[in-house]
Amino acid sequence: MELIFEKSRVGRRASEIQGFDVPAVELDASLVRAEIDLPEVAEIDLVRHYTQLSRRNFGVDIGFYPLGSCTMKYNPKINEDMAKLAGFTEAHPYAPEAWSQGSLQLMFELEKDLREICGMDAFTLQPAAGAHGELTGVMLIKKYFEKRGEKRSKMLIPDAAHGTNPASSALCGYEIVSVKSNAEGGLDLDSLRELMTEEVAGLMLTNPNTLGLFERNITEVAKIVHAKGGLFYCDGANTNAYMGITRPGDLGFDVIQLNLHKSFSTPHGGGGPGSGPVGVKQILTDFLPVPRIELNDGVYSFVGDKPDSIGKMKAFYGNFGVMVKAFTYIRSLGAKGLKRAAENAVLNANYVMARLSPHFDVAYQRVCMHECVLTSEKQVRENGINTKDIAKRMIDYGIHPPTIYFPMIVHEAMMFEPTETESKETLDEFCDVMIEIAGEAKTNPQIIHDAPLTTPVNRLDEVKAAREPRVVYQK
Repeated sequence: MELIFEKSRVGRRASEIQGFDVPAVELDASLVRAEIDLPEVAEIDLVRHYTQLSRRNFGVDIGFYPLGSCTMKYNPKINEDMAKLAGFTEAHPYAPEAWSQGSLQLMFELEKDLREICGMDAFTLQPAAGAHGELTGVMLIKKYFEKRGEKRSKMLIPDAAHGTNPASSALCGYEIVSVKSNAEGGLDLDSLRELMTEEVAGLMLTNPNTLGLFERNITEVAKIVHAKGGLFYCDGANTNAYMGITRPGDLGFDVIQLNLHKSFSTPHGGGGPGSGPVGVKQILTDFLPVPRIELNDGVYSFVGDKPDSIGKMKAFYGNFGVMVKAFTYIRSLGAKGLKRAAENAVLNANYVMARLSPHFDVAYQRVCMHECVLTSEKQVRENGINTKDIAKRMIDYGIHPPTIYFPMIVHEAMMFEPTETESKETLDEFCDVMIEIAGEAKTNPQIIHDAPLTTPVNRLDEVKAAREPRVVYQK
């Protein structure tokens, strides 16, 4: 496919602006670029070029997208319709509160819904994404200990954690201490007891964890952390596995960040926007970002007079359009619907694991939650086919590859998350493909080594591309 610049022909235009009825003004030459390198193409060529490019993209609206740990589930279009309502799209963040009562009410009630779902005492909607929410949560923990006059320098992170967990803690100045996993994929309690000292601010735990497993000793973990005065942080990226079934606040967590663009079915990927609300127990409410929304005598208003607050984390109040979509999703499903969604997410993941376990190794032989981790170790041993080979071959069958080589504690990992939105028919088609690939690994391994065979480009030298990027532009 040609570049748009290669289609350029001097003098061609997609549109032409007629003369203006205002006098011309000479601009300061220092403010104007002497030449702007733009392609010159007709409108039809422009439309065809970008339409063809769009057909090469892949998304959940096109096909199955089992990207583990990222919850790439389908986003109901009613969410988009609600976000496009004129009362929301035409609202201005500087409009008087009296003109913004509907928007303030939506945010106020969304916070209330999230408090109920998570068992927390308060929420902030400001953070723009999951990692931003993590940073906010760790800043709240840091502020809590500063207010108490305690100097704690360490943060405990499981060895199977999302990489953003240690990154967020390091940004707040904490030394990162890794906690080992045990043989069944949970936290090693002996390791935790040894590491949890009064120098430690807290433990950041994803639950279910990145292995797709629920922490069986969760209440004991909470006791160990709290016994030394630490705070218990929940990475809530995987809330879709238990929403409506159990609540992090009831399990002993003091703070949680959510990913509305994952668990609560708002768009995900493409650079955002996302939304990562943070919920806290009462001991941390004074430190939440400002402004906060309060309801007094039937009137919603912003309140910024919170002297112990960590301040603002986002311009105005966060990514409001994403909040509208999450609010629509929650209210559309209701309490029973959210619970049913979580049950289906767990059912689908276990169905996939059960169907594929005779053909691929399973990382942990126990019931999983919303995602399962398989490995290609059998294929590596028998035919020299690794996880990357399998992922590339999936593309030829029209299926987006899963998350691969993560969690890093699992050798040759393949993490599948079917989500609750996929039908049994889709899961069967996917499992049939994976079984077919497992068969190819035995009978025709070369075709997997050469995959993908149906894409515009084959396999790139990813290391060389990252270390030695070569960008060529020809006018």
